[in-house]
Amino acid sequence: MTPHPSLPDWVFPPPEGFVAEDLDHIPDLPAHTELIDGSLVFVSPQRDFHNMVIFRLRVNLEDLVPAGHEVRQEMSVKLEAQQRPEPDLIVLGPGAVIGREISCFKAEDVVLAVEVVSPDSEVRDRERKPVLYAEAGIPHYWRIEEINGRPAVFVYEIDPATKSYAITGIHHDWLKLTVPFDIDVDLNKLYVARSR
Repeated sequence: MTPHPSLPDWVFPPPEGFVAEDLDHIPDLPAHTELIDGSLVFVSPQRDFHNMVIFRLRVNLEDLVPAGHEVRQEMSVKLEAQQRPEPDLIVLGPGAVIGREISCFKAEDVVLAVEVVSPDSEVRDRERKPVLYAEAGIPHYWRIEEINGRPAVFVYEIDPATKSYAITGIHHDWLKLTVPFDIDVDLNKLYVARSR
């Protein structure tokens, strides 16, 4: 196949697919591009709900994480050779290597991965990403959905016997947990829609 002259070369993946390290070397790659199953996934513009829930949850988590833990927003995680998704939020454990030159984190450094579901990411956030995160050993996963204009948090914990996530709760008004650390968040304050 001859590449179209107006498209960049990276639009056409190599026959074996892309690998995680390719994301650091492809020129002019759009921000927040993910690698899932060797294919580049481009993110649509965020909705207000998505943006505010991520921002306010991050502020809450930064106040709650234990010493040595860090919260990061929209940073990719290398799960394996052809898997480098970008969760909306992650909590890193004390052993994570952090620095200005870091462009992605290792799966073993992630304690919690959080995805806020958008219309264009429903299948990835509900089906594919949880499988990838669990297979990589990330112990906790939260999926946040908009239900009746408010956030609902679906909380999952990895089952060591099956290496897959088991749901441990669905939280609509308040998120109060003891794992992966003590968490107490008023979900009604994460997003308040205002109409004119």
